[in-house]
Amino acid sequence: MKVAKINNTQMIKRVLLVTLSALALSTAAVNAKSVTDEVIAKQRAALEKNTHGKGFGPQSPRDIEQFQGTNLRRFAMAPDPSELNLCNIHFHKNAEHKGGEYTTYAGNGDGQGYNTGYVYNGQLSAQQLTPVTNKVCAAKGDSLQVGDTLEVHFVYSSAQVKPGPTLGACLADTTMNPALRVEGQVIVLANDDEAIDFDDLADVERINGYYQAPNVPTNMGESIEYLGSTTGPSYNQEGSPLQVSWSIRPKVAVVDINSVGEWCDDNEFNEDHAHAVRNLVQNPKLLSPIMQ
Repeated sequence: MKVAKINNTQMIKRVLLVTLSALALSTAAVNAKSVTDEVIAKQRAALEKNTHGKGFGPQSPRDIEQFQGTNLRRFAMAPDPSELNLCNIHFHKNAEHKGGEYTTYAGNGDGQGYNTGYVYNGQLSAQQLTPVTNKVCAAKGDSLQVGDTLEVHFVYSSAQVKPGPTLGACLADTTMNPALRVEGQVIVLANDDEAIDFDDLADVERINGYYQAPNVPTNMGESIEYLGSTTGPSYNQEGSPLQVSWSIRPKVAVVDINSVGEWCDDNEFNEDHAHAVRNLVQNPKLLSPIMQ
């Protein structure tokens, strides 16, 4: 069988496609019965076995209030977002990270990243919790509901790229190893037209030659920065090979659920549903130290 030659960029894109194929599974699994602790323990054991001694770099997501990590792989922190191109925006149902105002565990979920992760610790008003009758971001399964927690990822790249669908938009054939940065913001959905409008939050503008998301909140607490990887449940038992600089804020922003639905109906990233989450990475050998 003839084997075609694959360049590094194509290989990276294939890795991203593996991630995205897992993220695109039907969210109908959300309603499935939660798996036992034993299932999650076996996934963690498989991750340990499949990464031990193989040189994987630090992984994500993590508890941002736990600063310890012993992973020996090092790479430079990506530049400030103002010096990078915003290339993709997407979100996950429940927070992948743990910390700040989102430390309440949602449960083990279905073992494939649905109905797990972490949720907002606080409470919305009774008025904000008024149910909506329309379906919100339900292209792959169940509709989002008021009170749901999402972790929004604003992905940036040092490559000369434009905003577009999937993480493949962050790569370019002319840049074999772009610096990747994710600005993470956890939000909670409220039926409140005075809350943050998601379309404004996800607004993209060209500023000083770079594509930017200028309306990401800056008043959500001091950002926690660390070296990590791509996320998603396809890496529950395998290590992610991609290097990502992370910045995530500890406070949760209240966002109007109706504006999220409108964004899902029409955005340049072709995002129409909430993605699943990866198990929290706890193995110190797979975590970078966070500098205090």
